Amino acid sequence: MDGATKACMSENNNNGTSFRHVLRAYPMDFWRLWYVGMVVSTVRWLETVAMGIVVYAQTGSALVVAMVTMLRLVPMGLFGAFLGAFAERFDRRLTLAGIVGLMAVTSSVLSVVAWAGTLEVWHLAAASFINGCGWATDNPLRRVMMGEVMGRDRMATAMALDVGAGNASRMVGPAVGGLLLAGVGIEGAFLLSVLMYASAVAATLLVRSRMPSSPGAGAVLARTWEGVALIFSDRRLGAIMVVTVIYNVFAWPFTSMIPVIGRDRLLLGPEGVGLLTSVDGVGAFTGAILLVLWLIPGWHARAYVGGTAAYLVGLIAFALAPTPLLAGAALLLTGLSGAAFSTLQATLVYLAAPVEMRSRILGVLSVCIGTGPIGFVWLGGLADLIGAPEATAITGAIGLLALAVTWPLWRRI
Repeated sequence: MDGATKACMSENNNNGTSFRHVLRAYPMDFWRLWYVGMVVSTVRWLETVAMGIVVYAQTGSALVVAMVTMLRLVPMGLFGAFLGAFAERFDRRLTLAGIVGLMAVTSSVLSVVAWAGTLEVWHLAAASFINGCGWATDNPLRRVMMGEVMGRDRMATAMALDVGAGNASRMVGPAVGGLLLAGVGIEGAFLLSVLMYASAVAATLLVRSRMPSSPGAGAVLARTWEGVALIFSDRRLGAIMVVTVIYNVFAWPFTSMIPVIGRDRLLLGPEGVGLLTSVDGVGAFTGAILLVLWLIPGWHARAYVGGTAAYLVGLIAFALAPTPLLAGAALLLTGLSGAAFSTLQATLVYLAAPVEMRSRILGVLSVCIGTGPIGFVWLGGLADLIGAPEATAITGAIGLLALAVTWPLWRRI
């Protein structure tokens, strides 16, 4: 057992005091980066729910709702690997501030268009794609910065706290999005997004740690290929990517069906849909806190794969739930299990990748996350044919089958 593992186990075994210790001992730069992630995630969920309700009201098509949501993932698949190599060539702090600023501009334009009463579905689709480009930089940019600030031995706990922030946003974002949509309209939701993004830009500029760029270390394409080649040669990294693809194709896309199932099957209004979606965030936030307190390195792989399986079971239960109460219980399960997957996904890759290639490998991870549009297209199309609940349940069952079939691969993790 190496020193990093011992340190991590020691930190996690101090169950009574570890959480207080984390809050007090972690450097301010970590908390600034943590805050940026929380803001971006909160806005993403706020806008996803608001956009989903508006798009479905205008079109009546579950497929169009899925497509608009999917566009936030497309840039990961298209540009994720290149962004990882690209990020190594620039000052990461200023790059992160510029990307968050671009997302603020996008939301401000949408707010103005909505106030003018000319908002159309294509506006929302374009904004989803642009802000998805910002989201695609999170793993190779912000999370690599967090890893460098925290060090290898505290990476798992740092990721749990980061995922916890994202999951807290899943409690707040959907509920706020639904309430704002019902109270002041979608323009109010976008205005709040702009204000939150502005605070994230300020927090980024206050980060004092520097990660020097390496512009002379090779062309972007050459660096990208080195990262991809390593994935194919390293069985552990390859297995992590396989599970990530299964999750993002068969599990994650079900979130686009929550507004559809909430309105059509459970007969909920905008406020109800927002609150129901928030239940998933409650479970995810709780799961992240439990991971901070109890997770030890020996359980990393089990939590990662087990979380994926439990998430698939939970989304099937949600699709078939006859009442809002049972649907909420199912979303609580997806939240808890999703926290395990999300925490360990980036952690396992960060720990397994060579130090000098972390940005590139996390960029490839973003590409695997970017396979999600395949699932969104499949699920949205199937939902239009046979109904959202049935399509969601079938997709979850296929995901469980895919996980079983690939057991010889992911058991290597």
